[in-house]
Amino acid sequence: MSIIQEFKEFAIKGNMMDLAIGVIIGGAFGKIIDSLVKDIIMPLISVITGGGVDFTQKFIVLGDNPNNLQSLDQLTKAGVNVLTYGNFLTIFINFIILAWVVFLMVKVMNRMRKQEEAAPAEPAATPEDIQLLREIRDSLKK
Repeated sequence: MSIIQEFKEFAIKGNMMDLAIGVIIGGAFGKIIDSLVKDIIMPLISVITGGGVDFTQKFIVLGDNPNNLQSLDQLTKAGVNVLTYGNFLTIFINFIILAWVVFLMVKVMNRMRKQEEAAPAEPAATPEDIQLLREIRDSLKK
């Protein structure tokens, strides 16, 4: 078997298509979750905390600061060694909130799935020929 035929078999298999579809849907879902956190949850948290949850301007100057620069942008442009722990904190907090939202969504989905499974299945309608045979049997018994 040639390598082209092997690749064709691999590419056409359902598992690869399922994976590709999952990646595409996952990317779109990631954008939805990101928007939910940035556009809905973070503004609510900002209102609750009385300000933004943005620590990106928090830093510690590690090197010499001969010009006594105060902003992170100026320090970075001047080449001063700066420990920017605030950016890490902001990204970490956003991750925790994002993970919490995904957890809650999965929990809701699992609850909905369990409710579907728990719903009693209606008995299938008896086919006409079986029903007719039962009626014949019952009349013969009489």
